[in-house]
Amino acid sequence: MYKKKPTQISPAAALSKVQFICSKQEKCCSDIRKKLQDWNISADDQDEIITSLIEDKFIDESRFTNFYVRDKYRFNKWGRIKISYHLKHKQIPERIINEALEQINDPEYKENLQGLLQSKLRSLKNDDPYQLKTKLYRFAQSRGFESQLSLNLIDDLLSEIK
Repeated sequence: MYKKKPTQISPAAALSKVQFICSKQEKCCSDIRKKLQDWNISADDQDEIITSLIEDKFIDESRFTNFYVRDKYRFNKWGRIKISYHLKHKQIPERIINEALEQINDPEYKENLQGLLQSKLRSLKNDDPYQLKTKLYRFAQSRGFESQLSLNLIDDLLSEIK
């Protein structure tokens, strides 16, 4: 297996590169740290670069989290659980995650899940209500929606087709 040779650049060049990256797209500290590690930047230099990016407003964890939540919810149709999981994986503080998730409109959130479930139901070729419920529930869980909300909407949906 061919392995790419690690890139070696100076801390000043790395700062310039990540400033450019951050000016084009929202990034969080863990994304930038990963990039700096790929470039073999020392841990001390990584800390200095990230501190500089934060001070110069190239990185703002709250801003990143708000954009991330909005994009994953609207475009990927993810639920709160999946969004939260991915943000925790990016080492975003719990407080910032919760603030961003609160911005999701509850009625719109339910409508979104209901639309996903209706679409999934149309694609299923099964008459057994138990299997339909199981498949729809598994689908909702894979999208990161809360169990109780999913079950309530699935029950409503299946009661309409009986």
